[in-house]
Amino acid sequence: MLGLMMPTPLLIQGLLEHAAKWHGSTEIVSRLPEGGPLHRSTYAQAHDRARQLAHALTRLGVQPGHRVATLAWNTHRHFELYYGVSGIGAVCHTINPRLFFEQLVYIINHAQDQLLFFDLTFLPLAEKLAPHCPTVRQWVLLTGPAHLPTASTLPGLTDYETLLAAEAPDYQWPTFDENTASSLCYTSGTTDQPKGVLYSHRSTLIHAYAASLPDCFGCGARDTVLPVVPMFHVNAWGTPYLAPLNGCKLVLPGPGLDPASLFELFESEQVTFTAGVPTIWFGLLQFMREGPRRFSSLRRMIVGGAACPPALLRAFDEELGVEIRHAWGMSETSPLGTVSTLKADQLALPEPAQFKVKTKQGRVIFGVDMEIVDDAGRPLPHDGVAFGDLLVRGPFVASDYFG
Repeated sequence: MLGLMMPTPLLIQGLLEHAAKWHGSTEIVSRLPEGGPLHRSTYAQAHDRARQLAHALTRLGVQPGHRVATLAWNTHRHFELYYGVSGIGAVCHTINPRLFFEQLVYIINHAQDQLLFFDLTFLPLAEKLAPHCPTVRQWVLLTGPAHLPTASTLPGLTDYETLLAAEAPDYQWPTFDENTASSLCYTSGTTDQPKGVLYSHRSTLIHAYAASLPDCFGCGARDTVLPVVPMFHVNAWGTPYLAPLNGCKLVLPGPGLDPASLFELFESEQVTFTAGVPTIWFGLLQFMREGPRRFSSLRRMIVGGAACPPALLRAFDEELGVEIRHAWGMSETSPLGTVSTLKADQLALPEPAQFKVKTKQGRVIFGVDMEIVDDAGRPLPHDGVAFGDLLVRGPFVASDYFG
């Protein structure tokens, strides 16, 4: 017997539709690669622009399943691409510009990207890539006409704002199978060439729900979220999806990831939650100590991508009053796999014992099933001593690599 619940598919565009309807005036603040004042918009405006983008993509011949690439920082335009591309049934392929040039050529050709959207910062790189990427038939600079170069070797180069200006914000999002591919990331943490991890609408939404849990990111409509982790790194760990899901104010730092620029944004926008890798936070910690400076609003951060050194965790906690949540994951898990937060019975432990728990990568979150096995496939105890092969499965865990 089946339940009598509506079979509404879990689709990414529904997140932005929800945010536009119920959190329409909530801000999206973005620092732009071309400089100038902060760009301010709202979820309602982002939804309109994503629908204009959907019209433009359709006019340019993008069809369901086609891959559309981005070489971009964390900005409002990149956020719109997350939704405009996936919302029409195409695949948003976020490219990590920090890969070797040969790897970039490989993944663009392997993905068979049709269009490539890029920030002004990456214009020289795009011009260098173009002769090696025959599948890319349109190059779009993520800026307005004032910053479009008068001469470029890129075929059919146009700017993003001109592309959107030609369209109306009335695109009607289609409904399709929730298992439809939505986004593509290539992981370099592998042997041989980078391997593509192909996410689905369903996996992305379930991951966004999981990341929103109190013992994970724990963000709500009263939070201001600033993802330092790049949007080209495993979808910024899901923050561009969980922010509209929960109605969070979203602050996107662009290319300015130096400590002074980040601190200025944290303070001016009253950021409460952030996420990034340890190297960023060590630089920020040194900057805070030199002032000395203090955060007026920041309360919580996720640290992942590499093990969080105990000294970093203790310094942010004791000196700056910021809770660090140590997390582990990988591209193949969307990426969240474990998060370290204290359970009720651990609150009674002495402080050194509590701190030891916090320095570990934590416990498995709902939606992830994890096991350690020996060479014969026999389960090993989760005792902090045994080690073997790691097996992971779940609704937002990759079953295979793309292609």
